[in-house]
Amino acid sequence: MIISPNKTLTGIYDAQVWEGEKPSSRAMHAGVFEANWSSYELMKKHREIMAEKYKGKGKTVISLDWTQAHHERGANIYGVSKAYDYVNNRQSLHQTIITAVISNRKRIDGLETIVQKPSKEKEEIAYLAQTIEKSYEEMKQVQERLLELLHFQKHKLEYKKRTEIAVEMVKELESSKQFPNANYAFDNGVLTIDLTQEIENSGKHWVSEIECSRNINWEGIWKRVDEIGGNLRNNHKESFRLVRVKCRNGEEKLFWVFSKVVRLKRYGKKRLAIVHEKEDLSDNPRFLLTDALHWEGARIIETWSYRWASEVFHEFSKQVTGFESAKVK
Repeated sequence: MIISPNKTLTGIYDAQVWEGEKPSSRAMHAGVFEANWSSYELMKKHREIMAEKYKGKGKTVISLDWTQAHHERGANIYGVSKAYDYVNNRQSLHQTIITAVISNRKRIDGLETIVQKPSKEKEEIAYLAQTIEKSYEEMKQVQERLLELLHFQKHKLEYKKRTEIAVEMVKELESSKQFPNANYAFDNGVLTIDLTQEIENSGKHWVSEIECSRNINWEGIWKRVDEIGGNLRNNHKESFRLVRVKCRNGEEKLFWVFSKVVRLKRYGKKRLAIVHEKEDLSDNPRFLLTDALHWEGARIIETWSYRWASEVFHEFSKQVTGFESAKVK
């Protein structure tokens, strides 16, 4: 698929070189679309193989994230919906894909990719509102209407948010116990209390970026975290400690970090790290949160750096499949 300019079964078939007699293209079609194989069992086997490659190979982190896989000409592909694309600032057709990616300093591998089923709740409600009748005189009409309502309820129950899918991923990964030393990193796009509790209950730690508007309890008063960061930057610069961090890609970087155990609504006690990359603290800070109350600032930042493995995985996946490229940070 990487080298073929025509990313179809025919194009892939034509690009292959065989020793001896070349099998028919029909055989490849049957193997992909007609063979009775299970994607669930395939991914379980894949994770078993990956687990062996990460044993004893240093620090390992699992990154949870989601991305948009664009299908501008594939409106009928499973999971494709039309929504606003904040990268390209326009409406586009895409799948929403939730991913789990494992990495150490030398490897990046996908552990799971799930396409989110789009919600059609608004459209179904509009249809039900337009087709409502004041009365139903025949039993057949009642039965048809009841079926429509039951289908609406079924679709509503089947729909899962991105955050719910991320929790299910963690349950699946931790039930296998294949990556016992891998903690988690993610951003506020998947951060929920259910996710953090699932990770903590499995005996793991997590690091997440939080939005600047998040409220924390600061000396008995609930304040926005960016307000606290601004006050520290303007009045207590000495609170920021210089740390040297070796990031996932091996690059050593200097950071100025303030770290403190704080309390959040519903989440309880967590360690907050306010991180600057410039010595004069003139850059916009990054606000990181972790359940590991004993971790120092350098370890929090180092673990967070593994979160960017998801971006590399997304970029490579979109290039291979011919999707529109995403900007890699």
